[in-house]
Amino acid sequence: MDGRGGETTRAVVRVWEGAAPAEVFDVVSAEDWLAFDADVRELHDRPWLQSRPAEEPERPAPTLLDRLRGRTGSRAAPPASPPPPPPAIALCHPDGRVREAALEAVRTTPELRPLLVVRCADWVSPVRERARALLAELPGDALFPLAELILRLSRRERGDVARALLEDALREAPAAEVLALTGHPDRATYRFAYRIAVERGLLTPMELATTAATCGDVTLQDLCAEAAVKPGAAPGPDAAAVLDRLLTARAPRVRAAGVTALRRAGRHGDAEPFLVDRSGVVRACARYVLRQGGVDPLPVYRALCADPVAHPAAAAGLGECGDRATDAGTLWALLGHPRPSVRVHTISGLRALDVVERERLTPLLDDPSPAVVRAATRALLPDAAGIPEHLLRERSTPERPRAVRVAVDRLLRAAGLQRRPAPRYR
Repeated sequence: MDGRGGETTRAVVRVWEGAAPAEVFDVVSAEDWLAFDADVRELHDRPWLQSRPAEEPERPAPTLLDRLRGRTGSRAAPPASPPPPPPAIALCHPDGRVREAALEAVRTTPELRPLLVVRCADWVSPVRERARALLAELPGDALFPLAELILRLSRRERGDVARALLEDALREAPAAEVLALTGHPDRATYRFAYRIAVERGLLTPMELATTAATCGDVTLQDLCAEAAVKPGAAPGPDAAAVLDRLLTARAPRVRAAGVTALRRAGRHGDAEPFLVDRSGVVRACARYVLRQGGVDPLPVYRALCADPVAHPAAAAGLGECGDRATDAGTLWALLGHPRPSVRVHTISGLRALDVVERERLTPLLDDPSPAVVRAATRALLPDAAGIPEHLLRERSTPERPRAVRVAVDRLLRAAGLQRRPAPRYR
C-alpha cells in the first residue's frame, strides 16, 4: 500500500465495508498502518463514512397529491442513525471521542494493536493516556512485533512512552527474543535491538567482530567493533582471533578499530603493515600504535617509497607524517610513476604535506587514469582561480574523456567562471 491516494483509499473503504485489515494491506508494515490511519482522518468528509445502511429505505420523491396536500413527501420512517464504524476505522476517526471509545476493542482484537500504538502518540490527551495505559498492560513479548511501528512513532513529539515500554521489555526478554529482532529488515529496529543486545552482553566478541566486519551499516560497525575490543571482552586466544577478524574487514572504520586495539593487546609491531592501508584513517591509527610502541613510522615510509609498486599508499603516508624540506622531493619524483595507483596516492601525499604546486599538477588533468584526474582536481580546487581559463575551456570539448570534462567543470565553478554543470557528461 503506497499511502498516497487510490490504493490506500480502497483499503480504507474495504475495511469500512467489513473486510479485516489483513485482507487489504500488509499488516506487518509500519508504513501501511500509518498510511491507513492518515487516510481515514483525511477522508472523514467523504460520503462513505456517512453512508446509509443497506436496509434503510430511501425517502420517495413528493408526488403531485403530496404537493396539493401541502406535504413535502410521502410518509416514511425517519432516517436511521448511521451504523457505527468498524473498530479499525473508529480507532482512526477524526473525532477524538470516537477514537477513545474504540480503544477498548483492542483488548479482544489483537490484530488492532498497531493502531493502539498509533494512538499512544495521539494529539488528544485523553486518547493518548488511555492508549498508553492499555499498551502497558500488554505482555512484553506482544510489543516485539510492533517494534518497527513503535520506533517510527518515537520520532513524533509524543511517541516516547511506547518506545520506553519496548526498551524495558527488551531488557527483560529472553536472549532469543532480542537476538531475533536483530535480524529485522528495518534499520532503526535492528539497530535498537543490537544496542540492547550489546548492553546485555548477549553476543560473544567473535559474533560482534563478525557483525562489524560483514554488515554495511556504519552505525552498527562502530557499535559492534567497539564492543568486541573493549577491555575484558575476550580473554586469551579468543582476543587474538577477534582482532584478526576486525583487521581483515573491508570497512576502514572496522579495521581502524582493530588496529587501535593492537596497542591494548601489546601487539604494536602488528600495526606496521597497516601503515600502507588504502584508508587514511587506518594509516593514522597504525602510526599511533607504532609510536606507542616506540617505533617512528617515518623511516618506514621513506624505505617503502623507494619501491612503491608493492605499497602504493606509502606515498600518501609519507605526506601525512613527513617533512616538507626532506620528503617533498621524493613525492614529486613519484608523480611520474607508471602505476596510476602510485600517482593517486602521491597526489594525496602532496596535499597532506601542503606542497601542492598548481603548475606542476595541472598537466595531470590529461592523465589517462580517471582516478588520477579526480585526485588532481581535488588538489587544484583551492587554487582553481589561478588556472588560465583557456586551459580549462579547451579541455571541455565533447571529444575529451568524461572524467576530464567533469574535472574542468568543477574547476571552472570553483573559480567562479561557470555556474552550472556543463552538458554532455555522458
